[in-house]
Amino acid sequence: MGFFKLLITASMPVLNVLLITGLGSFLATGQVGILCKDARKHLNNVVFFVFNPALLSTNLARTITLKSIALLWFMPINILLTFLLGSLLGWAVIYLTKTPPRLKGLVLGCCAAGNMGNMLLIIIPTICKEKGSPFRDPDVCYKFGMAYVSLSMAIGAIFLWSYVYNMVRISSNSIGEKIIDNPQHTPKLPDENTDDKPSSQSELISDCPAEQRLPITVSAESSTKTKVSSLTHFKNKLSNIGDVIKLKKMFNPSTIGLIVGFFIGITPPFRKAIIGDTAPLRVIQESASLLGNGAIPTVTLIMGGNLLRGLRGSGTKYSIIFGVIVVRYVILPLIGVVIVRGAIHMGLVYSDPLFQFILLLQYAVPPAMNISTITQLFGAGENECSVIFLWVYGFASVSLTLWSTFFMWLLSH
Repeated sequence: MGFFKLLITASMPVLNVLLITGLGSFLATGQVGILCKDARKHLNNVVFFVFNPALLSTNLARTITLKSIALLWFMPINILLTFLLGSLLGWAVIYLTKTPPRLKGLVLGCCAAGNMGNMLLIIIPTICKEKGSPFRDPDVCYKFGMAYVSLSMAIGAIFLWSYVYNMVRISSNSIGEKIIDNPQHTPKLPDENTDDKPSSQSELISDCPAEQRLPITVSAESSTKTKVSSLTHFKNKLSNIGDVIKLKKMFNPSTIGLIVGFFIGITPPFRKAIIGDTAPLRVIQESASLLGNGAIPTVTLIMGGNLLRGLRGSGTKYSIIFGVIVVRYVILPLIGVVIVRGAIHMGLVYSDPLFQFILLLQYAVPPAMNISTITQLFGAGENECSVIFLWVYGFASVSLTLWSTFFMWLLSH
């Protein structure tokens, strides 16, 4: 297939994203006001708790079996590599741009965590439907492609809320130490969460760094007070281990949907009862699939509304924005080509070209939208995050088109 035809095929899903994102931005403007902060917050709740779990569970249940699990084992390793390599490159950006301490977690998160769910949910179905697609029959491509993307989305969410969340939390400790030194200064928590991961006001309060809540005692009168203070400090440290690890964040609704989909897919009695045109309980699968179909357009509209905030600006250094763009759209994709092609050459990767294409795309997608949520939880860098996302997602229209074209050409030769 010619490079020009592949370029047209790769540009279609990006144009879809741009059109729906532009509509979301328009609906969020003050003149229209349909996708205001409260509206985006409520839509986020629906997407996070209903649409995404339904989408994951239905797509995985239809295609995942014990045999397919053995074939797809490389995907979790590939996603882990994108996070680790992105973190190393993020530290390089921080060093070269002299990033302020309060923005270090934001830069690391943008470089490490890619949008491995929502973007792929739009790109893969559109590519499968294009006549110039190199990936088999459109129906077969869609069926297996959505299963691969669902797996990517769930694994990416687990890494995001375990690795990136705690990385941003730890990097924000310097701000907490300054607050302890200056008790008159208290952090301003966001009034609400308007990005991908919804949270309540009580969640925001409980997510404050634990060090800010540790008692500061002066034990100059006796050694007994010193021992009591040390024991209290030690007990507080032990009690906050769970807060540091935040295992609960890993088991979000998307992860639960992943578990349910896996369980149904690999358990023959449940699979026969729910999956298939003749299954007695197929209405469950059909209803969940109907709900899951609402995830893609809704998330894209919300993304457009959230990006609108970046137009206001926040004095973010252009060197930081440029560094994130270079990492995500130049260095990481090049490294991904070397890793994935090397794994293919050694026979470590499943031979399906569509699966290999998704592995390559995981290195070329823009930052995960949930990063803005994480920065809001700590009140550090949320305005800068909007500006960075505006520029990075703006460049994604060109970058994703070119890299998708190159990946498809590479896999067809």
